[in-house]
Amino acid sequence: MSSLKQQIYDFLWHPHLVTLIITIFLLWNFIKRVAGKKKLPPSPAKLPIIGNLHQLGTLPHHSLQSLARKHGPLMLLHFGNVPSLIVSSPDAAMEIMRTHDVIFANRPDSSVARRLLYDGKDLSIAPYGEYWRQLKSIFVLQLLSNKMVKSFHVVREEETSLMMENIKKSCFSSSPLNLSDMFTKLTYDVLCRSAFGRKYWDGAIGEKFLLLIKELLQILGSFSVGEFIPWLAWINRVNGFDARLDFVAKELDEFLEGLIEERLENGVQNPSGQGESKENFVDILLRIYKDNATGVSIDRDSIKGIILDMFAGGTDTTSTFLEWAMSELIRHPTVMTKLQNEVRGILNGKRDITDNDLEKMHYLKVVVKETLRYHTPIPLLVPREASKDVNIMGYDIAAGTMVMINAWAIGRDPAFWDEPEKFRPERFLNSSIDLKGLDFQLIPFGAGRRGCPGIAFAMANNELVLAKLVQLFDWELPNEAKGEDLDMSECPGLTIRRKVPLFAVATRCYF
Repeated sequence: MSSLKQQIYDFLWHPHLVTLIITIFLLWNFIKRVAGKKKLPPSPAKLPIIGNLHQLGTLPHHSLQSLARKHGPLMLLHFGNVPSLIVSSPDAAMEIMRTHDVIFANRPDSSVARRLLYDGKDLSIAPYGEYWRQLKSIFVLQLLSNKMVKSFHVVREEETSLMMENIKKSCFSSSPLNLSDMFTKLTYDVLCRSAFGRKYWDGAIGEKFLLLIKELLQILGSFSVGEFIPWLAWINRVNGFDARLDFVAKELDEFLEGLIEERLENGVQNPSGQGESKENFVDILLRIYKDNATGVSIDRDSIKGIILDMFAGGTDTTSTFLEWAMSELIRHPTVMTKLQNEVRGILNGKRDITDNDLEKMHYLKVVVKETLRYHTPIPLLVPREASKDVNIMGYDIAAGTMVMINAWAIGRDPAFWDEPEKFRPERFLNSSIDLKGLDFQLIPFGAGRRGCPGIAFAMANNELVLAKLVQLFDWELPNEAKGEDLDMSECPGLTIRRKVPLFAVATRCYF
C-alpha cells in the first residue's frame, strides 16, 4: 500500500507533469486575459462622475470636432455614466448607418423624450421593431410620398407668394427686413396648412401652439443632467426643468387632443378659407386610425406623436436652412448673381415656379447642397444606441453605447472635401454626391433605417423659397454694410440657427 502511495506521489510530483500543469494553467490565464481584453476607441482624459461632459462647450459640434482632430474619427467619451461613441468621418458613419445599421437602429432611452413624445409612440424615438416599421410605412407611403409632396405645391406657392408680397411692400421704402422671422412664419404656415388644413399663426390659440412647439424644440435640445448622472436628477426639480417639461407636455397634449376630437366630431373643416380640397396629414392619420384600411394600427397617442415629429423635424430645420442660405448668398455676390441668372433665365419672365422649373435649376441645387454641408441644421444627428456588442473599424463597442454622429464635422472633413471651410457651391457641379443618405460625406438628413423620411418635403420648400427670393429681388445688407461684415455666429440648440437674426434690404423688385 505504501508502495502504491509512493508511486502516486512520484507521479503527481513528477517534474515533467508539474511543468505541464503549470504551463497549462498559465496558458489558460493568458488566453482568458487576451479574450477578455477589449480594444476600445481612443478617449480623451475624463473626470470623476461627469466624465467628458466638461469638454462639450456651448457648441458641442465644434468641441467634438476639435477632440476628433486629436483622437481620431471614432472616439469613446463618457457623458456621466453613459459611454458615448463619437463619429466624425464618412467611413465611420457608413459603418454605423449601413454596415451595422440594424445593430444601431435603436435610440438611447431618454425620459425627457418619452415624456414629450408619448412614450415612444412617435417615429423618431420608437424602438426598432414592428410598430416602428408600421409608422415608417405611414410616413413613406401615406404622408410624405412624392405624390403627397407634389399635392402640396399649391400650399407652398401661395404661402411663398404672400411672403414675396410683404417683401415687395418694404422694397419701395428700402426698409430692412427681419428675414429670420419671415422664414419662421412661412415655415410654420406651410406646415400647419399641410398638417391641419389651416394656418395657426394668427390668433391666441395658434400663437400658443407655436410657442409650445418652440419650447418643445428647446427642451429636446437642452442638457438634462439626470439623463447622464441619475443620482443628480433632483437638480431638474430644483432648477424648474421638470416643471417646464410637464407644462409643455400637458399643454401640447390638450391642444392636439382637442384638434383630434374636433375632427372626429365634425369631419374635415376648412376654417381658414384657403380652399384646400386635398387630404392633409391629420385627415390621413384619422382615416388610418378609424378604418385600419392599410393594415396598420395606430391610436390617438400615435397620431399626436407623429404630428409633433412633423413640427420638431420640419419647422426649425427649414427656416434655419433659409437663414444660412441667404446669409451666404449675400456674403458671396458672385454666387448670388450666378443663381439669379439661372433662375431668371429658366423662368424667362414667368412669375410662378413649377416643380418642372425647379428640376432644371442645377445651380440652385448645388447651392442647397453646399448650404446643408456648410451649415448642417442639426449638426449632431439624433443619437443611436448599440443593441449588442459589435466591432467597428477594429474597435470593440459594447452593447448600450450611445452613438453620436457629427454630421457637421463630416461635412467639413478635409480628407474628403477640398477647402472645406469655404462656401463654394461649384464643388458639387460635377459631383454625384447626393443628400439621400447614400453618400456619407453629406448626411444632413441622416441615413439608413433611421434617416429622415421628410427629405422630399423639406427640399421642395427649400428650393421654391430660395428660387423666389433671388428671382424677384436684389439684396444687400442694411446701412451699406459689406457681406464680409455679416455676423455668422451660431446659437446653441438642437437646430443651429444664426445667433443674430438676419436683416437684409430688398433693393429692387422685379414684379
